[in-house]
Amino acid sequence: MTVPLSGIPLADHAAVYAALDQAGFTDVWSSEVAGADAFTPLALAAAWQPRLRLGTAITPVFTRGPGLLAMSAAALAEAAPGRFALGIGASSPVLVRDWNAVRFDEPFRRTRDVLRFLRAALRGETVDEVYDTFTVRRFTLERPPAVPPPVLLAALRPGMLRLAAAEADGVILNWLAADDVPRALAELGDRRPGFEVVARIFVCPTEDAAHARALGRRLITGYLTVPAYAAFHRWLGREATLGPMWAAWAAGDRRGAAAAVPDEVVDALVLHGSPEQCVAQVRRYAEAGVDVPVMALLHTPELAAGGAAALATLIARLGVADADRS
Repeated sequence: MTVPLSGIPLADHAAVYAALDQAGFTDVWSSEVAGADAFTPLALAAAWQPRLRLGTAITPVFTRGPGLLAMSAAALAEAAPGRFALGIGASSPVLVRDWNAVRFDEPFRRTRDVLRFLRAALRGETVDEVYDTFTVRRFTLERPPAVPPPVLLAALRPGMLRLAAAEADGVILNWLAADDVPRALAELGDRRPGFEVVARIFVCPTEDAAHARALGRRLITGYLTVPAYAAFHRWLGREATLGPMWAAWAAGDRRGAAAAVPDEVVDALVLHGSPEQCVAQVRRYAEAGVDVPVMALLHTPELAAGGAAALATLIARLGVADADRS
């Protein structure tokens, strides 16, 4: 499950993590946009639920210096030895440049360089290196983790997917349908033992299809008009279905862009239906080759009306029996 959950203060997440664990969820994965940072929700989970595995999906490679990113990862790996995975990625110009006042230059090479730095630094090595996009002089972690965390790479198109396969411990996929997974995995080629495929999957567990599709359209027009995601979906073959949305967006017609997204695209990218139907749709990602399908829970009318009790029931229905937990 993606954490923290919307609308619930971090101080109240102890009950959320307990419910997730009881329902059979194995992992909690954070993100980092404009809400909570990537590490704080996981630090709380490390203390409150010692069975849950923790992961960032993702921490941007531009918004922290390499040394600070290594320190944050090492601290969490020390707090939760053997159950933390660091996911990194380029993020986007809006988050990096517009919100964090950092230049968004050469995202592929910056991501590659940070990946190489982190793998060495988290092993406790002294890094004294001139990379293509930055230079580090004699950096050594004072508290290297006893169990260095795996470093996973967020990837969309072939170049980054191949980099993940060649140099990372896994790949993180985002904004793709279950039927798209084989296309992405084909770029990875033969994977090393232990290499993990993680995918974030948007889930709106309601039978109110109009609500789910309206929310899905807002998300799709907000994300898939970003150049990197637009290029990704063109590569996946959605030029015909999403072309009208991109054209309306480029013309400044935000409402028209949302209206141009076909139901079939919304339904493929934002899963909805009863909780049990959503779980069945998530399982299709696993069947297609995803090792860690990570639900990103979206707002529903039922949650708005039912509050904490509705959330507890929903988590239980989205989970698996403990006997099935792997």
